[in-house]
Amino acid sequence: MNSQDFVRFGEMKMFMHHIYEYKKGVRDLILCTMCRTCAELVTERLRRQQIEYLAQDIDGQRVNLYFGKRACLDAVRMFIDKPLNRLTPEEDFMLGTMLGYDIPMQCERFCNRKRTLAAG
Repeated sequence: MNSQDFVRFGEMKMFMHHIYEYKKGVRDLILCTMCRTCAELVTERLRRQQIEYLAQDIDGQRVNLYFGKRACLDAVRMFIDKPLNRLTPEEDFMLGTMLGYDIPMQCERFCNRKRTLAAG
């Protein structure tokens, strides 16, 4: 197994864990960043399991793949129309919260980003 195969294996293993969490109700929305080859394999599996998803190209080689409940994906479609590093502090906060990130940490991140914007 070469290093690229090892990375792909790790991505696929993580993806399977995310599907498990989604099916158990632990998460309503999942975001995975992966190579295009993995994304093709993953989206086929999502289709077979009738799990809704949204794929967003990053750079021609990598993909942000969101999957989960339709309401969450509909919300993501409303504001994720640019690279994630260009999200407003509000959009970043909303996405992080939807993904189940730690709320106090998201609040700190939001405040820091707002202060940085105000200062610069």
